[in-house]
Order: sequence, then structure tokens, then C-alpha cells
Amino acid sequence: MTTLPAVEMPLCRALNRWGARSLVHGFFAGVSRLGDGVFWYALMVALPLADGWQGAVVSAQLAATGLVSLAVYRLLKRWIRRPRPYASHRGIIARVSPLDQFSFPSGHTLHAVAFTAIACAWYPPLAWILVPFTMLVALSRIVLGLHFPSDVAAAVVIGALLAAGSMAAAGFLGAGPA
Repeated sequence: MTTLPAVEMPLCRALNRWGARSLVHGFFAGVSRLGDGVFWYALMVALPLADGWQGAVVSAQLAATGLVSLAVYRLLKRWIRRPRPYASHRGIIARVSPLDQFSFPSGHTLHAVAFTAIACAWYPPLAWILVPFTMLVALSRIVLGLHFPSDVAAAVVIGALLAAGSMAAAGFLGAGPA
């Protein structure tokens, strides 16, 4: 039987090697840095400026979801304690400093997916900016040697579930805002 790390390691190594190129490294390090929160905080400030009270309500929902996501992410990291790829596999290099010690799940990806799902539910035209950015954030975590592909995949699922819970709690109906 093949273990998950054995299946995903070739992809992890290949993307990390690709990140050795200075332009690739610089690009994904910048994306990752924006995904630390800067991009999302800017969105939370921009929404009320662009859409008044409705934007303020959505920004509050994003902030509340962010706090819940942070708690879930920290709990999972402490419980699972999966080492980061660069710490557990030769040939994978951390191309930026990690924010914490453990790998599972990717907090950057979890938050990006949750925020993107919520923002796009309320403002569908934002999808053309937010979806590609979220995909780049997720990819950056592997390219930079900080996460396994399974860390990122799990974060996508968790982020989507947290967004769905947030939307349900906000009374959002599939056809549009409540």
C-alpha cells in the first residue's frame, strides 16, 4: 500500500524545486505575504467603502469567520502536529519563514477559501479576482516548501465548510442575500 506522503512527495518536490527560480520564488513569496492577511484586511476595509452598510455587514461576517477559522486551524495544528515538508523530507527547502511549527492544515489556504467563498456569495463579480488569488495562495504554500498538497487540499475542504456554516448562520440563501 502506498502512503499519502509517498504519492504526494513527487509533486511537493517538483513544485518546491520550481520555487528555486528567483522570479517564481519572488512571485509566490509575495502572494504568500499578501495571504498572511494584508489582502483580506484590505478587502474588509474596501467593502464598506464601496457598498456602505451591506459591505460593512459582509466585512463583519468575514472577520467573524476569520476568528472561527483561526481557532479551528490552531486546534487542528496542535492536535495533528504534522511536521512541515522541509522539516521532514530532504530535498525540500523552506523558501520563506513559516508562521508556526506544524503543517496541517494550511491556514493561509483555509482562510483564503473561506473568505473567497463568502465574499463571492455576496458579490459574485469579485470571483474573477478572488478565485485566482486563492488558488495562487494555495499553490504558494507548496512551492515555498511549507505545506504538503494534502495540507492544502484539507484546508480547501475545511475553509469551504466554515464558509458554508458562516453563510447559513448569516441566513444567506443560495439565490442571494437574505
